[in-house]
Amino acid sequence: MTQMKAAFDQFARGRSLKSTQQRQLILDVFFRAGGHISADELLSRVRRKSARIGYATVYRTLKLLCQAGLADERRFGAGFALYEKAAAHHHDHLICTSCGRIAEFQNDQIETLQEEMARRHGFTITHHKHEIYGFCAHCAAKQ
Repeated sequence: MTQMKAAFDQFARGRSLKSTQQRQLILDVFFRAGGHISADELLSRVRRKSARIGYATVYRTLKLLCQAGLADERRFGAGFALYEKAAAHHHDHLICTSCGRIAEFQNDQIETLQEEMARRHGFTITHHKHEIYGFCAHCAAKQ
């Protein structure tokens, strides 16, 4: 977490942005959150520590984290954004359409097949996302 905060501070200084206590608190809570978190959930967690922080400050900080390459914004079908720490490696997602649970996975065979398909079609991949929607085991059992 310290390295990520230092990287963010360097990014912010390069854009002449101030390092505020509010922003530092948001960074602490975000980097400790793990998984995927909405701006609303992050705001709720941050406000447990400081009620004076507003939605706009959280939202702007999340956008800056994305611009700095330290966070990724995801939109999983529901339309609203979820944020996660930028991963050191590419991963894909399984999304439960009933409860919203998100499971991450990485599979070299899928990645190789995607690259092969792109080559066959003369396509150069710049980036991609793989999302699979369905029911998690818990929700499937309730069906």
